[in-house]
Amino acid sequence: MKGEGCFAFFCFWKHNLGDKREQKSFPLAVHYAKEFSRPGWGGGLQRVAPVTQWNNMGAGIAGLEVVNLMSETRTFRDPRSLLRTGQQTSQNYFRLYIGAEIGPHGDGFLRPYAGVNVAGILYNVSTDLVVPDDFDSDTDVHQSLSSKTRVVFGYDSTLGLDLNFSSFGIDGGVKYLKSFSLPQQLGEGSVTIHPQYFQAYVGAGLPFALLEGLGG
Repeated sequence: MKGEGCFAFFCFWKHNLGDKREQKSFPLAVHYAKEFSRPGWGGGLQRVAPVTQWNNMGAGIAGLEVVNLMSETRTFRDPRSLLRTGQQTSQNYFRLYIGAEIGPHGDGFLRPYAGVNVAGILYNVSTDLVVPDDFDSDTDVHQSLSSKTRVVFGYDSTLGLDLNFSSFGIDGGVKYLKSFSLPQQLGEGSVTIHPQYFQAYVGAGLPFALLEGLGG
């Protein structure tokens, strides 16, 4: 299946590793950062293009992934008017990457691989004030309080295993992700951004021919 090229649809779990240098100097700071930095969940798309000149033992990779690092709502009530309002905060991580992987991409069933990618990474945190309508949520009043975005660069290394079922594949593995020159926080209320993460993922891959058939 990968020998023809494919798109893979992933969902994954992401957890921070902290910074070893920071851990040595400030053990309490890292302990609390790890305690309050929750794992993130997300999804993504990846294109796999095998290199036939290498007898399908390598492939080019390009992909996009999105992770929600935090999503929470705090409710406040005015003691005089009893007006109820909510403060909604969402922090997201977008990653566009390109690279290569080495491993069998032919007709075998078990196809282990290793890969390396470079990436552009966008962090965003936004906070909205919401005045809810208890009878019709479509008429809630939303006001944007703040929105901050930062773009950095990084890389990842991947170890995975693809199970080839001819017409589709099941792909899973682990990534080590590293970012450079990133902000530790995007403002008050945001979760700590760490320079390195582990990411576990699982997904399904479909060959181009099948996708073209569905589109036609």
